[in-house]
Amino acid sequence: MEDRFAGIREFVLAIDKGSLTAAAAQLGLTGSAVGKSISRLEARLGVQLLHRTTRKIDLTNEGEAYLVSCRRIMEELDQTESFLATGHREPIGRLRIDLPTTFGRRHIVPPLLDLAARHPRLDLSFSLRDQAVDMVSEGIDMAVRIGTLGDYPELIARRLGEQHMVICAAPSYLARKGTPATHTDLFQHDCLAGWRRTVKPTWLLKDASGVIAPHEVPARHELPDGDALLYACLSGCGLAQFPRWLAGDALRSGALVQVLSDISGGSMPIHVLWQKTWHLQPKVRVAVDMLVDLAQANPNVFDAR
Repeated sequence: MEDRFAGIREFVLAIDKGSLTAAAAQLGLTGSAVGKSISRLEARLGVQLLHRTTRKIDLTNEGEAYLVSCRRIMEELDQTESFLATGHREPIGRLRIDLPTTFGRRHIVPPLLDLAARHPRLDLSFSLRDQAVDMVSEGIDMAVRIGTLGDYPELIARRLGEQHMVICAAPSYLARKGTPATHTDLFQHDCLAGWRRTVKPTWLLKDASGVIAPHEVPARHELPDGDALLYACLSGCGLAQFPRWLAGDALRSGALVQVLSDISGGSMPIHVLWQKTWHLQPKVRVAVDMLVDLAQANPNVFDAR
């Protein structure tokens, strides 16, 4: 009977170590034996997983997709063996987490690193980006998302809170340029916005009928992330629309002043998501539980009302 797992360990280890020789050294085999094992795996699958040269190996497109599944299988096996050996569900293995850039850097990365410090066998890999990703194909175990979620039957979501938007300016800017009173006034002001490659700068504003929707604004400066936008606003460069979790400290200290509160607004849900599996791995469970507790303990960050 054909062994469906034959060659998988050699394949993953060759990628992790960067060569067949290094993988062979760890496994106590010859480089030729590791190469033949991977070749038999490729023959069984009917696809090429690796590009081999005399100096290095590279993944094919099929190899990249297969590697994600292989890693997940091996990590699930490690989790199960640890549970059987220790009698408790200790979080072990690598947890791959995708986060919104500024929110993740400020509010999610630090507590997750603290969590990992309490669990020595838990390793973390972070990616920070503001675009939605395919969690399954990229092997992401857990993600935090701000905004309305699509229909993803392969994922589970837990609501953490909301992001509420405010328009702010530094007192020095308002003293120099005046305080806007209407949406039309914005066209006489210096507006700051996040930079997007293909989308014109917009803010969430309430129209005459009370509906909140994106409205184009004349952006003098476009900046790459929330921290850069906050710095520019604090420096008196113009008006900016921020989530309250980003502007809150500056508003409370008086470093920023809220304006246009009657037309500014809009809220977006904040969720933690993870892949739907037959059982929830301890590494995912402990991280999700930590984020739920974090949201409840930090209403200023998660805008709990």
